[in-house]
Amino acid sequence: MDLTTMAGPLASFALVVGLLTLTPGLDTALILRTAALGHRRQAWGVVLGIQTGTMIWGTASAAGLSVLLTASRAAYETLRWAGVCYLLWMGVQLLRKRHQDSADAPEDQPNAGGWWAGWRRGTLTNLLNPKVGVFYVAVLPPFIPAGAPHLPAGILLTSVHVAEGTLWSAVLIGFAHTLRTWLRRPAARRAIDRITGAAVVGFGVKLALTD
Repeated sequence: MDLTTMAGPLASFALVVGLLTLTPGLDTALILRTAALGHRRQAWGVVLGIQTGTMIWGTASAAGLSVLLTASRAAYETLRWAGVCYLLWMGVQLLRKRHQDSADAPEDQPNAGGWWAGWRRGTLTNLLNPKVGVFYVAVLPPFIPAGAPHLPAGILLTSVHVAEGTLWSAVLIGFAHTLRTWLRRPAARRAIDRITGAAVVGFGVKLALTD
């Protein structure tokens, strides 16, 4: 693969996915909520899980596998309703979550689940969102130059998206960390969970109603 022919497509793709990355969505809500509660390791787990899902979708699209989502109605609907159920379940769990009336809980407390729990949540949230797969099916191919091998070029382009998403997530985690003293108060924790839970349920409902 000639990297010189990829320079233009890489720059254009970086602009497109950069704007997408800056747009607030479910990923932003999950990262901010986890970091705001003081669970920095788990927040980074969520970030890396989301980027793992992004890389899987991008690689699958470059390999032609995720075309099934656009070619097969049954495959898309199965994945869509799995995503709806997962988002509704996660949102309800956040809405029902209770916090101890103590502002002295240590950061990254073990019962938060740690890095692995965050990675699992981020990965599942991304992989169970069929819109990500459809986005890559629609957007990735036009940025692959004619004659370039699809799989390596697709992975390279997806890596740009992963890098931008990771950098923006670091900004979000840093922002939440600066406000950690106020955000660790029980009332603030409850408010964060209610807002995030409502947002997640909203995303689930939107996914259910979107054809």
